[in-house]
Amino acid sequence: MNVQMMSYDECIALIKRQWLARLGCADRNVPYVIPVQYSCSGDKLYVFTLPGKKLEIMRRNPHVCVQIDQLKSKHSWKSVVADTRFIDLSTEECREERDQAWSLLAKHTDWWEPGALKPTGKVADTHLHTQIFFALEIIDLSGRKTID
Repeated sequence: MNVQMMSYDECIALIKRQWLARLGCADRNVPYVIPVQYSCSGDKLYVFTLPGKKLEIMRRNPHVCVQIDQLKSKHSWKSVVADTRFIDLSTEECREERDQAWSLLAKHTDWWEPGALKPTGKVADTHLHTQIFFALEIIDLSGRKTID
C-alpha cells in the first residue's frame, strides 16, 4: 500500500460526496471530537445542532477542524482534514444563509437526527424549539489517499 497526497480539487470533491465528518474543537486546550452530519456549498460546511457542549466550545473558540473519510477497506481509503472557522448562523443577520443551510441539509434523509437525538435514541425534549445552524468556513485543507 502506498499513500499519496490529494490535490485541493480531490479534497473538495471528497468533502462534497460525503455527509459525515468528525468535528474537533478545543476548550482550554482540552480537545472534544464528535461526529456531525453536514452539507457543503462553496467553501462552507453547514451543520444543524441543539444547544450543548460543542456549541458552547465553538462560540468561545471558533478555530475548529473536521476530518472526512472515505473507507473502502483497510488498504483503500481517502482522508481529508480541513481547518475551519465556526460561524454561528443563529443571528437575524444570517437568516438567508441559515435558510440555505436548512435547504441543503434537508436533501439528506433524517438530516436533523444526529443533532437532535440523545444516546437513548429519543429526541431531546429540552430546547426543541431552538434549532441552531452553523457554518464551518474552510480556511485550509489537506488530504491523503492510498494508491494501488
